Amino acid sequence: MAALTAADIGPAIRQRHAGFMRTLRDNGFKVGLAESSDALAVLAASGIDRAGRARPALKALLCGRRSDWDAFDALFDAYWAGRNVKTRVAVSAQAALANQRTLKSLSTQAPAGGSSGLPSDVERVADGAENDAAPAGKREGASAFETLARTDFRKIADPDALAEAHRLAERLARRMRTHLTRRERAAKRGRSLDLRRTIHASLGTGGTPLRLVHRKPLHKPLRLVLLVDASGSMSLYTAVFVRFVHGVLDHFREAEAFLFHTKLIHVSDALREKDTARALDRLGLMAEGAGGGTRVGESLATFNRWHAARVLHSRTCVMIFSDGYDTSPPEILGAEMAQLRRRCRRIVWLNPLIGWDGYEPTARGMTAALPFIDLFAPAHTLASLAALEPYLARL
Repeated sequence: MAALTAADIGPAIRQRHAGFMRTLRDNGFKVGLAESSDALAVLAASGIDRAGRARPALKALLCGRRSDWDAFDALFDAYWAGRNVKTRVAVSAQAALANQRTLKSLSTQAPAGGSSGLPSDVERVADGAENDAAPAGKREGASAFETLARTDFRKIADPDALAEAHRLAERLARRMRTHLTRRERAAKRGRSLDLRRTIHASLGTGGTPLRLVHRKPLHKPLRLVLLVDASGSMSLYTAVFVRFVHGVLDHFREAEAFLFHTKLIHVSDALREKDTARALDRLGLMAEGAGGGTRVGESLATFNRWHAARVLHSRTCVMIFSDGYDTSPPEILGAEMAQLRRRCRRIVWLNPLIGWDGYEPTARGMTAALPFIDLFAPAHTLASLAALEPYLARL
């Protein structure tokens, strides 16, 4: 039997393929029309009865970065086979029937109503097509990764989902490290050609590029200093923050970490352990008193007096993870924030309460700190942590 070509694939298969491309783009893959067309040809050549046959070719075609390569298998399994997904949003009966016909020739169906189904883009498209006939139907949610990334940490009750959030937090830190160090500057010699500057330089020679301009990495590392509130009011968020900090210390060349509650603890050495379990064990031994009250002002005073001169310089960004509830007098916090502001480049205060409906920073400590903060942002989901990357990239 002759192999199918891309032109032989019917609209149902094309729709399924388009949903997978959209899922990849939603998860950070740089996939355009050319890659989509080539992937469709790969599906046709591999045989459409089993999408798994095309996995190696699609992975080689669509992964342009190490982070893409690491994430591809999980996304592929989730989309095409419905694996590694714990929950599923119900769809209308008409949409489910239409979607079953669409997917029948491509992959093994998940058990009806089972917990391993995938909230996929193509199912949202199918549901949207049936909305006129079944207005009561619900659209599928985003991919499992998107859903988890936008879920408030305090609402993650499933242990498996919480463990996945911890892994994603560390992966996010690794990706931020890769992006923030991928800057380049013009040079006479380098590993790549700077076309824009080469064309600009050729204007003086009538458009003939007599002088080539190259690019090479610009090594101006950003130092991150992270202060994590480990008090009782932050207990639902601290675990994920600590995993994020562990990823930062493991992949940023210049980073320091501190925990604080009623006192300040330097924890960089513990969190630099490659083994996450061992790092957390060491941290547990050091963080005596965690889960109690909070003295943010006094903890910052300890930092400014004993650590600031060693860990701060002109390219330092201080990131404070805290809800701003402080049992110290607000005047202390205000004075210490002013001193800290004079010694670093930026102060970012990440407050998980910002993501709550109706929240206003009216606590006395938070009010005292606000005038000295450069970025006051939420930190209640993985997506809110990922939103820091563009800000840090500009520093």
